[in-house]
This record gives sequence, C-alpha cells and structure tokens, in this order.
Amino acid sequence: MNFSAKEMAAMIPPSFTMGVATAAFQIEGALDEDGRGPSGWDIFAKKPGAIVEDHSPAVACDHYHRMPEDVALMKELGIDSYRFSLSWSRIQPGGKGPVNRAGLDFYDRLLDQLLASGISPMVTLYHWDTPLPLDEAGGWMNRDTAYRLAEFAAIAAAAYGDRVARWVTVNEPATVTTNGYALGLHAPGESQLLQALPTVHHQLLGHGLAMQALRAAKVPGEIGMTNVYSPMIPASGNPLDKLSSGLMDVFQNRLFADPVLLGKYPDVIRAATFFTPFSPSDEDMELISQPMDFYGLNYYMPTRVAAGPGEGAVPAGMAEAMGDDLSGTAPGAPFHITAFPDSETTAYGWPIRPDYMQVALAEMAERYPELPPVFITEGGASFEDVVIRDKAGGRTIIPDERRLRYLAEHISSALMATSPGGPAESVDLRGYYVWSLLDNFEWSAGYKQPFGLLHVDFDTLDRTPKASYYWLQELQAERLQAAAAATAATQEAGAGSAPAQPAKPPAAEGEPEPVA
Repeated sequence: MNFSAKEMAAMIPPSFTMGVATAAFQIEGALDEDGRGPSGWDIFAKKPGAIVEDHSPAVACDHYHRMPEDVALMKELGIDSYRFSLSWSRIQPGGKGPVNRAGLDFYDRLLDQLLASGISPMVTLYHWDTPLPLDEAGGWMNRDTAYRLAEFAAIAAAAYGDRVARWVTVNEPATVTTNGYALGLHAPGESQLLQALPTVHHQLLGHGLAMQALRAAKVPGEIGMTNVYSPMIPASGNPLDKLSSGLMDVFQNRLFADPVLLGKYPDVIRAATFFTPFSPSDEDMELISQPMDFYGLNYYMPTRVAAGPGEGAVPAGMAEAMGDDLSGTAPGAPFHITAFPDSETTAYGWPIRPDYMQVALAEMAERYPELPPVFITEGGASFEDVVIRDKAGGRTIIPDERRLRYLAEHISSALMATSPGGPAESVDLRGYYVWSLLDNFEWSAGYKQPFGLLHVDFDTLDRTPKASYYWLQELQAERLQAAAAATAATQEAGAGSAPAQPAKPPAAEGEPEPVA
C-alpha cells in the first residue's frame, strides 16, 4: 500500500491533527549553558559503553541555539501541531525549589514563535530526563519524585498555561521502568528486574499529581498522558508461547494502561506484592485514574514472543542496532522476543507491520470501553539514509522512500481501523505525530538511528529536508486546498438560498553512498 499525498489527504478528516514530535534531551544540546542543571541522562551518557560508540548528547541537534530555524522549517512543512518536551533540569535545576529564569525564557520564545507560525503546541512535562538530584535520591524508586513532578507541572502551568493546547504529563513510563530500572540500558542504569516495580506506580502517581496541579491552575489546554503500545504475538500455537506473550502483554502494556484507564492494576500484578515493596492505596488509584481529555498512544511495532530464554534477550538484528548492551544471553529468562518471519525491518531491527497498528487500536477499544479521544503521539522509523549531492543543481537530495512508505501505511492503517466498520471504529482518533522532526540523539543508540524528516549533519548541524518531509508538506498543502474548496462551496451554496454571512475562521490547532 503506497498512497500519494493527494490520496492520503482525501482520507484524513478536516479536524485531524498532523504533527511532529521531539524530546528536549535528544535535540537541545547546551547541557551546561544558561543555568541548566545536570540530569541523570547527562551522567549516564558519560559512562564508557553506555552509548553506542560513546556518542555524546552535549550538542545533539543544537536546537537550543537553532530553535528559530527549526520553527521556520516546521512552518514551511505546514504541520498543525508540534509536540515537544520541557527540560526539567533547564527550568528547575534541582528538581525542586527555585526556577531558572533563562530556562523558562527559552520555552517562552519557542511557544511564541510556534503560535506566530500557526502551529499548536503539545507540551510533554516528563520525557525521561530526571534532574540529577532526584536521580541521586532514588529517582522513580522514590515516591517523592512524583510530588516533585507535580511541583514542576505547577511551574509550567503558571508560565505557559495560556498558550499550550495540550499537555502530556508523562511519556512512556514502560520504557523508563524497563530500560532504566529493570535492565539498566537507560538512565539511571539500574538492573533491578522485578524489584523495579515501584517505578511503575510512582510514575503513574506522578501523572495523576501533575494532572491535578494543571487543573488546579485552570489551564485551558487539554491534559493526557502517553503510553507506548505493542501488540504481543505468540511465536507459535504452543501453549507456553501463548502464556509468554500474555505475560509480556501484562508487563509492557496493561501494567501501565489499566491503572490509568480502569483504576486498577492487572490481577497478576497483585501477586507481586508478596516479593516487592508494591502496595498501592485506594487514594493513589483515584489520583492515577482521573478522567483525561485525551490518551496518547505511541506505536512503532508488534512484538513476537516465545517461551524460554532463546539465544538472547532480543533478535540479533535488534541487538546489533543497539550495540553490545542487548546482545547477551539471558539464561534465566522465562521468555524472549523473536523475529517476525518475512517482515521488513527498520535499522533498529524493528518489524515493519502497519497491520498491527489496527490490532493495537482494536485491543485498546476492547479493553477500555471508556477510552478518551486518542492521539498517536509518536510513530516513525529509523533507516540508514543516503545523501545524494547534485553538484550541477547545487542541491542535496535524501530519497528516504522507506520512511515515506512507513508513514503513509501506518497513518492510513490507523485511519482505516477507526473508520466506520473498522476493527476499532469506537476509537475517536484525533491525530498523528511523526517521530521525529529531526535526526537526533537516540538515547543508547546515539546518532546511529536516524528517525528525522530532516537530516542533520552532526559535523555542521545543517538541516536538510528528506523526501518524507516534502511528502508530508504536500499532504498538508492538499488538505489545506481541500478545506478551502469546501469552505468556498459552502459559501456558494449558502449564497443561493440566503443572504451571505461572514465566514468564520477555521479553528486553530494549533548508486548513492550512505551517510557517514
């Protein structure tokens, strides 16, 4: 399935939000400038071997200094909305107490420039970069971190509440728990396995307390949170494979969504209270399960699960893409992730299966009858891009057709799933945010996994639009043209039967060589 921009535009409802997404630590750089304090990721990234080829986030995309250029590129792209995160350490260096005026001012300028460009802001409060003093006090193992996030939410609400259309409290708590505290692959680099379970509850409590703080500040913007979702597929009909995929589904999907959307943890998790310090109170669950204005869903891939330890924690291709940190065997593991046969993969080794986007949405619809409106808050793919230098024309061309096709197929799959008669027709799908605007610092993978619509030369920091950027630009132009035509037709029809009325403005939504 490969839709032209015009064909895709015809599928997308007029009110649907098309956006792009980034995270502060992955793009900003300027880690030691203007009063920013260190985060746990600053320290983790300096550990030898923690990041592929010891890449440093110190400069990243230099968005802190090049923000006006990046906003101009978004305006040229024609997107409806930009999802970005606030650097907690830049605004509140200690994780509590005094704020840093220079940090507040940076996001002030960003918000003003976005709104002047007709781009609606979606702001994420927490996207993994915990201030170092909080990490040193236990991070998300410490219940106090949830209250510190609520304090940070109140600061952000006071500073930006009048300009933010949508707030995301916490991004992908599953990744923080699994990679940061259970396996030690991300900051803070702890390998506590099931003993990391309190970090689940404390992040979800942080979400509830942050939502409470935002609502106490009476922010006009909508409030939600974002969870990653991966359908779990048994590798065979073997009952042990089915049991393993069910357990993986609980620990990666339901453990984080059920408390927020149903007000309770999955039944199997309650057994964990016998061997971990995990005992949520009724008061906590009420905070965690407050009604949200929207639910953010990050979808990248399905996961195929088999019983037993296998030959390693993940398929060989995925381990190679991540570096040595995922390549070891796990002799005591009850199950493991295995490759999808005959599936194309991204540079990360992730299977490309847009059909499972429909499965994810259908499972969400079945499990959560009161599901609020949904935004796909991240979707995208890393590929080894190629750069073609057209010396005669003085141009640089990056023909990333695989990324373009990935986006077209996944967006169309989500739209078809939620259309009348689709497997998830009850889901009110409101938008899709492409990950990512820029090639960036991809956590433990460093700069080896480019996801961007814009290529970043990390030597010069020059931005170059890829073919996927131009495709999305054309898609948005087609949508704008269709909306203008529809408005004109309505006005013309109205003029034939009644005196013309002033038109209301639309509601704001805000063989080539590989790259070295």
